[in-house]
Amino acid sequence: MHATPPQTPAFWLRLRVYFEDTDVTGVVYHANYLRFFERARSDWLRERGIGQQQLAEQSGICFAVTRMDVRFAQPARLDDVLHVSALPHGGGRASLSFSQEIRRDTPDGTRLATAQMRIACLNADTFKPCPLPSELRGLAP
Repeated sequence: MHATPPQTPAFWLRLRVYFEDTDVTGVVYHANYLRFFERARSDWLRERGIGQQQLAEQSGICFAVTRMDVRFAQPARLDDVLHVSALPHGGGRASLSFSQEIRRDTPDGTRLATAQMRIACLNADTFKPCPLPSELRGLAP
């Protein structure tokens, strides 16, 4: 995968592992994989011209993870360059589902982790489910 993410319809975010992401052994702390997945989903939205702050202020909505299944295969380490995907694959009236993965930027693109995420659309004041805004409907097959 060296310097180029896999050729799929998924959105790919490139990032580097910093010291703050790791434990004392230089391995990425498990909770930080969730941050990497979140960044990819946020940038997937941003690439479509949709900012989460804008949605909260103008539409009164926010998002929350309601389900996640994360599988770890190999550790990411200090100074690794990673590619993190976000691929919406379905949803409901008030939610989106994503398949995600993290790969190391190496010639073989070693898969480090995969995740299945369910994201709910919520009213920002009440935190109760609400319909996805029109600009998000139809973005997931």
